[in-house]
Amino acid sequence: MRRTTIFSALALTLSAVLVGMLFLTGQGGTAAAVSATADAAGGKEGTLLDKIPQRGRLRVCTTGDYRPFTYLDPKTGDRTGIDVDMARHLASSLGVQATFVPTTWATIVDDLAANKCDVSMGGVSVTLARARKAYFSTPYITDGKAPIARCADKDKYQTLEQIDQPGVRVIVNPGGTNQQFVQANIKKATVITHPDNNTIHEEIVAGRADVMITDASETRYQAKIRPELCAINPDKPFTFAEKAYMLPRGDEVFKEYVDQWVHLSVNDGTYARHAAPWQD
Repeated sequence: MRRTTIFSALALTLSAVLVGMLFLTGQGGTAAAVSATADAAGGKEGTLLDKIPQRGRLRVCTTGDYRPFTYLDPKTGDRTGIDVDMARHLASSLGVQATFVPTTWATIVDDLAANKCDVSMGGVSVTLARARKAYFSTPYITDGKAPIARCADKDKYQTLEQIDQPGVRVIVNPGGTNQQFVQANIKKATVITHPDNNTIHEEIVAGRADVMITDASETRYQAKIRPELCAINPDKPFTFAEKAYMLPRGDEVFKEYVDQWVHLSVNDGTYARHAAPWQD
């Protein structure tokens, strides 16, 4: 009799909770409320913070075509870059090895959402469109769109108005925020889409394009390795942006861990140490 009474009391309590959810959320929010309750009841059992050490590896989606953050050498198959090193550091903090999953700028969000990887890294810009499908970690640098051109032409492309003129050839890589910026802002100039971000700057050097608008961090690096090119006003970019690491939406526990890892890495010199070879 006592056991029956206890079960009855529990049933009434659960019923009251569900009724309260219906009242507060309305019919459309019932599924979300019940799901949130189930997640809370499950605790951290479903979090990547537990699954990754159990699996023994951290799966990292990265494009391999965006130096200084991520680069895949087509000859050797080696991966280098600031965020490649940071990915290995994150994996080490979890007691595992990092494995890299190839992706593209057009599919990087969907690949993460499809559970092909645990985190997307490699100079990923924070955007609201991406934030609808994924979480972002605490940002680790501030960036923005800026032009890069042949040094002989740098005075011609100081402003967006100067760039967006008939006869100017603007080159862009597809699928990411560079293309989104060009589509929104370049109306008069000729737009050339170049599929390989590893060779796109060579097109400017060779005279087959005039200017590229990309992240200021990339313009600085490309100007460093290609003396024919000049980064144009990288300290005063056309836009404000931040770079962060993209994480699966809904895993609050893993996000909190990565946020703390980013905070410590930025402030204890870890990030600066990995970035230094690409900035000297």
